[in-house]
Amino acid sequence: MSSPDTSGPVVPNSSPPEPSPPRPSADENPKLDDDQEDIAKLAKGGRTNVFGFLLRLAARLPFLFVAGRMYGAEALGRFAYAILIVEFAAQLATLGLKRGLAEQLSRTSRPHVHVVWDGLLVSLFASTVAASILIAFPQIMFPNSEINGLDRFLPIVIFTIAGADIALAALAYRYDIASTVRARSIVEPWTISLAAVLFALPIMPFYSLRDGLILAYVVSMIAALIAALWPLLKSYGLPHGWRPRPLKIAAMARRNMPLAAADAAEWGSRRLDLAILGLFASPAIVGIYYIAQQVASLPQKLKTSFDPILGPVITRNLEAGNMKAIAQQVSQVGFWIIAAQVGIALALAIPGEAVMGLVGPNFVGGTGALALLLAAEAVAATAVVSEAALVYIARHRNLLISLSMLLLQAALSVTFIQIAMRMDLSPLFQAAAVAAALMVALAYASVVKAIFLSKLLKAPVNGWRWTLVLAVIVATAIGYLATYLPEWAELIIGIPMILGSYGWVIWKWGFGPEDRKLFKKTS
Repeated sequence: MSSPDTSGPVVPNSSPPEPSPPRPSADENPKLDDDQEDIAKLAKGGRTNVFGFLLRLAARLPFLFVAGRMYGAEALGRFAYAILIVEFAAQLATLGLKRGLAEQLSRTSRPHVHVVWDGLLVSLFASTVAASILIAFPQIMFPNSEINGLDRFLPIVIFTIAGADIALAALAYRYDIASTVRARSIVEPWTISLAAVLFALPIMPFYSLRDGLILAYVVSMIAALIAALWPLLKSYGLPHGWRPRPLKIAAMARRNMPLAAADAAEWGSRRLDLAILGLFASPAIVGIYYIAQQVASLPQKLKTSFDPILGPVITRNLEAGNMKAIAQQVSQVGFWIIAAQVGIALALAIPGEAVMGLVGPNFVGGTGALALLLAAEAVAATAVVSEAALVYIARHRNLLISLSMLLLQAALSVTFIQIAMRMDLSPLFQAAAVAAALMVALAYASVVKAIFLSKLLKAPVNGWRWTLVLAVIVATAIGYLATYLPEWAELIIGIPMILGSYGWVIWKWGFGPEDRKLFKKTS
């Protein structure tokens, strides 16, 4: 057997031909050394992700409008809790392969298509176990409501979620981020929006309005899976000659357990707040918080979608022992994400009442929670980007930090809720309380993970730049003036003004030559 391939996504001759050429060496392209080439690839992925964010924003807002106006806060709360449980099970069922697949592909001498199908098979087994448990005990998904119709079989959607995640991770290894944007930012959100409208109409007798959101979700996940598998087959081809290797698959699953747990901790930090709130508040409050969470989660996609493009770059530099390059790349991407998320947070938080009011007048009370959640996402950027490297360098210690963050978040959430209840505040303050707890916990994780990674790499890791403060001051002043406009103008005129003023300051004084690659098209 030949030695493992560590040079990049080049498949041995026994596999179908690669659609993308291997990365050029410094000799072949004297203008770019390896580090600069990696930054260029990260920039290309960043451009695609920003475009994907705008598409996802345009598609997600109609769903939130339809869900709030046609279904109401109570139905939304029931839907949100059920989906929370199902998506957590799907997160576990990927067994860490969303990020771990890049490492598997970079170290193997087997045809890459065989490794990908091994991963899909592992996920199939794990999804079967998770779905079986939830089908047997559906009360886990619907603790505060009756189980009707096809509710029990909702966990079948776990297969589609996990399968799509692994397929998209395999495509990202070949720097195909466009497929992720297409599946997650176009097909999935537009399908759920259109399906939610369809299932709200009294045209079919086998379901009630309460089930419409869940049915729309199932349809959207099936559509996203198809959108992920089609380019996977075009890129990797069929697995000719593939034979499942049970022992190899078991070893893959075991090795990826720390990655799976870290992914679950990261994912859980964005759902634990909703789960704890559901134990104390009514479904209507949970529904209002869910809308705020969905709006705040839009910028979150900017940083999580960098994971697939960061993974291959980091694993290749690890193989080469180039630790300083990893520190540079993590800091670079960290700044891009922080800068983008702070701008988006300002644009959505300052006119927050108008944003929440789009969904319905009953949702305006969630504006405080929305502002805190947007701040939490901006604070979390450093932790998430640092973790992109830690999961390969110190996966067990990274997991311990993530678990300590979850414990801190849970303790603070319960404490803040109890304080709000003892002060006899409105139930909406309970929603703001769990959002504040999340923000504090993510700030803790960002500081600890960045310091830890700096020590491991023996190089500074810092995505913060003081120009961000000036940009925030300018954008806040512009946004404050925009709040005096009518609500429709606050959204149509105010949001672009906030983003424009913020972006101008960042571009003028915050961006250096490396940052401007984010906006320069490279071959």
